[in-house]
Amino acid sequence: MEIEYPEDLRYLDSHEYVRFDGEIATIGVSAFAIDQLGDVVFLELPEVGDAVEVGETLGTIESVKAVEDLYPPVSGTVIDRNETAIDAPETLAEDPYGEGWLIKVKVDDPDDELADTLTASEYRAQVEGMDT
Repeated sequence: MEIEYPEDLRYLDSHEYVRFDGEIATIGVSAFAIDQLGDVVFLELPEVGDAVEVGETLGTIESVKAVEDLYPPVSGTVIDRNETAIDAPETLAEDPYGEGWLIKVKVDDPDDELADTLTASEYRAQVEGMDT
């Protein structure tokens, strides 16, 4: 399977991505991570209104292979969460950068939030080096 790394996203080395639309950040998990995890069977995500902070977990993703913590690439307040993905976690594998998003966060200062993120080419180089 050809794994995509959309250029309009920023990535964490823990495989979460963020896409900005003004001060709204959409957070999800990269196609590479979904491919490595295998079949996703359960998602635990924060509630609307919860605060998320860079460096702290925002929830978990469980597959047939492992349970992994999820980390937000940005800090802010959760304004939406993907109930479809919670009810049908296979959505993540079907469309990780579209319908497979996890949460949407209102960010106070988007420019200050991207210091620890990777560009698509940086992330691709990192994961393809790991993928042996």
